[in-house]
Amino acid sequence: MGASAALRDDATLVSHAVTELARRTNFPVAFGGLEHNGAVHVSTVVGARTRSIEGLVVHAERGLGGRALVERRPRLALDYRTARTITHDYDRVILGEGIATLFAVPVLVRGDARGVLYCGSWAQAPLGEREARPAFDIAGELGTELRVRDEVDRRLASVTVGDEGMSAGAREEIRQSYAQLRSIAATVDDESVRRRLEELEGRLAALSGDAPPTSEGAGIHLSRRELDVLACAAVGATNGEIAASLHLRETTVKSYLASAMSKLDASTRHAAVARARRVGLLP
Repeated sequence: MGASAALRDDATLVSHAVTELARRTNFPVAFGGLEHNGAVHVSTVVGARTRSIEGLVVHAERGLGGRALVERRPRLALDYRTARTITHDYDRVILGEGIATLFAVPVLVRGDARGVLYCGSWAQAPLGEREARPAFDIAGELGTELRVRDEVDRRLASVTVGDEGMSAGAREEIRQSYAQLRSIAATVDDESVRRRLEELEGRLAALSGDAPPTSEGAGIHLSRRELDVLACAAVGATNGEIAASLHLRETTVKSYLASAMSKLDASTRHAAVARARRVGLLP
């Protein structure tokens, strides 16, 4: 993915997350952005009464968000104007919007802070676990999407297609990515996030397919969990490994495999995988 395309995609992901913050929390103002070159670039603002926050760039260790970024943990200023634990580099921006209480939550990807989401209130607003939980969840969802995108981009970048099509090694790499992507999606509760992950799964499946789906598979419908289990089995995972990856019991994995094999009219998992690939259900 080129730099400009990646930035556009970043803006889309952040826009969705900030919109969800405004919808799912009691804070009237929400904004946020991802980290680039040591600073958080705010790309989306929702609910503000002024344009003060637009274009804000928050540097590491500076202000509430800069502390959240470097410490990789949420930071709260119940009374922003008098807060003594942060620098006040951005008072003109934050106080210019009239914000009294500000809550900053880092977006973590594999333990690294990749951005910050903010919730603000014009009046002082006590913050408990119930009020903070939606912000934690949304930051986690955004982190998951970034992690998946990074992995897909990395795998796609490694794929080389020659005159005779994709190499066997590259195709296997895509299949490994597909299985990993499904295992990540299986841990995501937010339906809109899962739908976008499924779109990425479709891209991977289409990229590595030997041929377009055939009419042979028109009447075969596997459930999401059956596909999750079969995708992991397709790259050689044992029942125990599949169970650990998808957070299922091993007996449940066996049940999903048996159901998928029955629908695919296959007597073994290997035959089920082969037919699923042939009809376009797996890469």
